Amino acid sequence: MNSEELLAQYGPRESMEYDVAIVGGGPGGLATAIRIKQLAAEKGGDISVVVLEKGSEAGAHILSGAIMDPRALSELFPDWKERGAPLNQPVTDEAYVFLGQKSSMRVPNMLLPPFAHNHGNYIISLGALTKWLAEQAESLGVEIFPGFAAAELLYNDDGSVKGVATGDMGVGKDGEPTENFQRGMELHAKYTILAEGARGHLGRQAIARYGLDARRDPQSFGIGIKELWEIDPGRHRPGFVAHTAGWPMDNKTYGGGFLYHLEGNRIAVGFVTGLGYTNPYLSPFEEFQRWKTHPDIRRYFENDKGEITAKRLSYGARAINASGINALPRFVFPGGALVGCNAGFLNVSRIKGSHAAIKTGMLAAEAAYSAVAAGRQHDELADYPEAFGKSWLHAELKKDRNFKNWFKYGLVAGTVMNGFEQLVLRGRMPWTLRRDKPDHAYLKSASECEPVVYPKPDGKLTFDRLSSVFISNTNHEENQPAHLTLKDAGVPVSVNLARYAGPEARYCPAGVYEFVDDETQGAKRLQINAQNCVHCKTCDIKDPTQNIVWVTPEGGGGPNYSGM
Repeated sequence: MNSEELLAQYGPRESMEYDVAIVGGGPGGLATAIRIKQLAAEKGGDISVVVLEKGSEAGAHILSGAIMDPRALSELFPDWKERGAPLNQPVTDEAYVFLGQKSSMRVPNMLLPPFAHNHGNYIISLGALTKWLAEQAESLGVEIFPGFAAAELLYNDDGSVKGVATGDMGVGKDGEPTENFQRGMELHAKYTILAEGARGHLGRQAIARYGLDARRDPQSFGIGIKELWEIDPGRHRPGFVAHTAGWPMDNKTYGGGFLYHLEGNRIAVGFVTGLGYTNPYLSPFEEFQRWKTHPDIRRYFENDKGEITAKRLSYGARAINASGINALPRFVFPGGALVGCNAGFLNVSRIKGSHAAIKTGMLAAEAAYSAVAAGRQHDELADYPEAFGKSWLHAELKKDRNFKNWFKYGLVAGTVMNGFEQLVLRGRMPWTLRRDKPDHAYLKSASECEPVVYPKPDGKLTFDRLSSVFISNTNHEENQPAHLTLKDAGVPVSVNLARYAGPEARYCPAGVYEFVDDETQGAKRLQINAQNCVHCKTCDIKDPTQNIVWVTPEGGGGPNYSGM
């Protein structure tokens, strides 16, 4: 049914009124909500705040490495230690290592640029921190609705954002209401804050509608793939963190691995592949599995006899912003604002975004509180970008602005120039490197590239996609429309398969896309296994024809990350 038919049969959607509506219950969205309530308590009056979270609970869809800089959290809650925030494992030692296929070279710590130092930071589960932030928010009176996906932006007659609508529930695969159908809810607000994370569904719409990225560099992304393992106590080094560059990437392909030792004999291992790669045969998932076989990495999973004794606990994948301040869109619009990775505030040189999400959430909150307290609504929160421009976060991002763009000249040149800018110039560069095209535009035709042959998984250290998705606890209601939509159903075969050898079957880390035989047509067709989707957004970013559009599934669907 279309919207007019739904209205005729089921009537209008119910609505609720709030001062501020926040989409996304991650660190950025929750920091926004908390800071508004803190200001209301300090200055008097009450401001109603609601947070919509598409995951089944706070933290269910949160995935990060993660090493956390506690600076912004300390501003939000100076007493976070006394409150029991789950920052339990400080960084005790770190290593930056360049890998060859069998060799390695560790960079002396004294030669590392400032952005590579992690003294004073913590190895954390960002999902656990998000749950804790949700508890703090609720104790302040914030309403949090988990399992409700904000599917649509609502607009006033003057074009400003009026709020959001949650998706209808109980819609069948054929698009028709089932016996369990329930209309979505409209949440109207004086200001709507979008904190959905990288490549947010509504954030993307707001950027396009209001031209927020005009005269900005195109956004750049990477896909981060992570596993959580329990290892032998004899191999565990609590607080040790390692980052690698080089193998299995070639000199021209951006990517690198990480290995973090948490408490409790657990390690987080993962690999980030820049989505500007050129070879359509490359598979970020397979590159991660191959990376684990390097002797310097493999040894953490083995006993003294070389046997794999570690146990894999969980798996996940997520797109991350990688372009920095050069590509930041204008992050306020009539009636709302973007915070955190929805705008691209992650500092790729530090591989950190949670501190930026919390800080920008606080800045947006202060602007929203002042506007509501002054009786304003649905205008632009001009105080927010002004405050960002004066903040330590702006200074941090500006200093590291060229980091990713140097690597377009290769690993060696990128490493040398970043070292020169940070160690010699101390981040005071008289130049800015620019980027002129989005990630999907870098993909070459298959005829220009060599196929990549990956080894079969052994089921002990390396794995396939489906067994990995299984331990991500991913689940979607099967009888619902696919949330991975195609603008043109013919393009995957006629263009992507014919010209690029079907890259969607390789860049997806969850086995969502498969080219299978179509017996009725005597050719191939694209099969979309939407139930497998871990909401990483890679397809929405890397599809070379931009034919795939990720939209929200029913609320509560997707991964349910445990300890990630």
